[in-house]
Amino acid sequence: MLIQSRDDGFIHPRSSEITPRAAYEGRREMLRWLAGGVAGAAMASWAARDAMAQAAAPGKLAPLPGAKSTVAGAQTMEKLTDYKDATSYNNFYEFGTDKGDPVKNAGTLKTRPWTVEVEGLVKKPGKYGIEDLIKLSAQEERIYRLRCVEGWSMVIPWVGYSLSELIKKVEPQGNAKYVEFLTLADPKTMPFVGSRVLDWPYAEGLRMDEAMHPLTLLTFGMYGEVLPNQNGAPVRIVVPWKYGFKSAKSIVKIRFVEKEPGTAWNKAAAQEYGFYSNVNPNVDHPRWSQATERRIGDGSGLFAKRTKTQLFNGYEAQVGQLYAGMDLKKNY
Repeated sequence: MLIQSRDDGFIHPRSSEITPRAAYEGRREMLRWLAGGVAGAAMASWAARDAMAQAAAPGKLAPLPGAKSTVAGAQTMEKLTDYKDATSYNNFYEFGTDKGDPVKNAGTLKTRPWTVEVEGLVKKPGKYGIEDLIKLSAQEERIYRLRCVEGWSMVIPWVGYSLSELIKKVEPQGNAKYVEFLTLADPKTMPFVGSRVLDWPYAEGLRMDEAMHPLTLLTFGMYGEVLPNQNGAPVRIVVPWKYGFKSAKSIVKIRFVEKEPGTAWNKAAAQEYGFYSNVNPNVDHPRWSQATERRIGDGSGLFAKRTKTQLFNGYEAQVGQLYAGMDLKKNY
């Protein structure tokens, strides 16, 4: 049986209508054109960042604005993936195994009320309603690259705050070495829960220092609005230097543990999906190369433009020290 990984993204025909996102990109290009010279280009980049914060949201869901983040690496200036692309083709196996299933089927997901339970090796375990969790820290906009293990990529403006804010609040005990994330597994609202593709609930995990890194985002929105159901509403994790399937969606439990937790895709195919799953162009998937990637929106099929994949998805300066001395081929 062919096993696929769980990530967000897809190839979708480009729409001819002018979307708010397209309008923003047009403003960004004009700023670059007006700026001339090196200094002008720098000014245009910063102006574009401000324009991004002010750009109209898609208008599909409730607004969730975020302030411009000052975290190092949190604001890539690469071209954004179109909202329609990022939300219309997803891997979310609870709603079906075909790429178009989640957007068709995820409307059954009920995101209110929603509770996230924090348990395990912490001094302050507890249950958080989603409204309280959203208010725990100030929302920020993070424009991250997303790299799928299947060889494609996106650039998405997420909204949330560093997971470390929640971790500090619950005060992990000294023997807590890992953080485990468990997602909702409700067959009443998730029609494919119970299929034999994966063990349920979907589980993921991070080492404590990875979870505490400021780039690891507890995420409640994207493109200035709350998360669509098919993208992991109402709360998910985004870890930009790892392959997308590491970023657990629709989280209901966060558990602090001493031993490395089992994760969904590692249990399904350990030879293909390791615990760390850092983006690494030098470590191929057993069935394909990871040296290059295809940016969604830059063409499709045989004519798709491919670019070189960056180690840690381009976040090496921020996270490389987490893996100093590790054999990245062995700890894939």
